[in-house]
Amino acid sequence: MSNPVEKKVYSYEDWLTWEGNWELINGTAYNMSPAPTSLHQFIVGELHFALRTFFQNRSCYVFVAPFDVFFSESGEYQSPDHIIQPDLSVICSKDKVSKNGCNGAPTMIIEVLSPSTALKDFNEKFNLYQKHGVQEYWIVDPGNRTVHVYTMEDGSYTIRNLYIEPEMIQSVIFKELQIQTGTLFSIE
Repeated sequence: MSNPVEKKVYSYEDWLTWEGNWELINGTAYNMSPAPTSLHQFIVGELHFALRTFFQNRSCYVFVAPFDVFFSESGEYQSPDHIIQPDLSVICSKDKVSKNGCNGAPTMIIEVLSPSTALKDFNEKFNLYQKHGVQEYWIVDPGNRTVHVYTMEDGSYTIRNLYIEPEMIQSVIFKELQIQTGTLFSIE
């Protein structure tokens, strides 16, 4: 087992040999260490609880990191092109769930920013999620106490909503899903 060290383009086969939690986006390796902050974990926990409660009697499944989401340019998942570990994934198509993770786009993804992941979440992941059809993408920004909600329309994230404290976050694709921003940042 070896971990990526030099600047090069990596594949799924390389990713399988690495120790620890790694993401692979456009051939670039991203180390998921160190462990997130307590605020990050608190926010993920609050969101997970809210989502699990909301989707309890609906045919969607909520997964929390570490949970692998695989994207394939060819639609073939034996050797996917990208491996992502979103903080939270909502999957409303049971046939996408495999024993190793999710094959293809979850319906909804939520990422909670940390200083080391902010650029990746706003750039690489944003473009990847848009390209592969993640219907709704939330970016929670603890530093600014805001939540960005991007929703797919005609193949791109054309609907953009920004929520600040103490507003209620409103999902676009799940009309009844609302989460109070204040509860997410209440530990600080």
